[in-house]
Amino acid sequence: MRLLFAGTPEVALPSLDALLDSPHEVVAVLTRPDAPAGRGRRLTPSPVRVRAEEAGVPVLTPTTLRDPDVVAQLQALEADLAPVVAYGALLPRTVLDVVRHGWVNLHFSLLPAWRGAAPVQHAVLHGDEVTGASTFRIEEGLDTGPVYGSLTETVRPRDTSGDLLGRLATAGAGLLGATVDGIADGTLRPVPQSVEGVSHAPRLTVDDARVRWEHPALAVDRRVRACTPAPGPWTTLPDGARLKLGPVRPRADLDPLAPGAVR
Repeated sequence: MRLLFAGTPEVALPSLDALLDSPHEVVAVLTRPDAPAGRGRRLTPSPVRVRAEEAGVPVLTPTTLRDPDVVAQLQALEADLAPVVAYGALLPRTVLDVVRHGWVNLHFSLLPAWRGAAPVQHAVLHGDEVTGASTFRIEEGLDTGPVYGSLTETVRPRDTSGDLLGRLATAGAGLLGATVDGIADGTLRPVPQSVEGVSHAPRLTVDDARVRWEHPALAVDRRVRACTPAPGPWTTLPDGARLKLGPVRPRADLDPLAPGAVR
């Protein structure tokens, strides 16, 4: 099949690599425009753009998908299927309609749990013991489309969101590849999501990453791990200074201290 791959950050690379190595043809890559990065805030291409250009695949970086010229450009690709991994923008109906078999997203949760931008962070934050990844057909709702397949992954006791996302990205590449193959040979049909067990995972803000010491130790530990590496856990000292936090570990063998006390 002719594939249009859509993705932006490093987490999308295992899937892009797998599809480039597959019998299918990646005819183009859709990714977000170059963005400021680093201390110098220099415009930097996305990891997906870099990898695609290394592979000689044409790259599209539109600032909006609502431009009729962009829609026409996508339609001209005559793609059979569009796999998506963390592209970073919602797809309007006009774009959804230009691909023969539609757009298939690899989402890092067991849908309908944790629909939204930060499923892995919320799985860690809420103490889930098991999570996973799902492939589903994109529709206009947020992560509401019918599911093609899924896999499960254990959340380890010391996992940060970065640790867990790395494993899911690697395993999910295989799931996405199998989904593409199943759609290509006509053996795979999507199943509507359950109306039960729906939860939402909005993007965590810098304020969400603030650790408040009046919270239980287990909750503090989960927040630190959920916000590592991004947006980065932090707290404030008594003088108001802001302090970045590294790994923490709950301890039950210490005398209790009041919030803000140090020994």
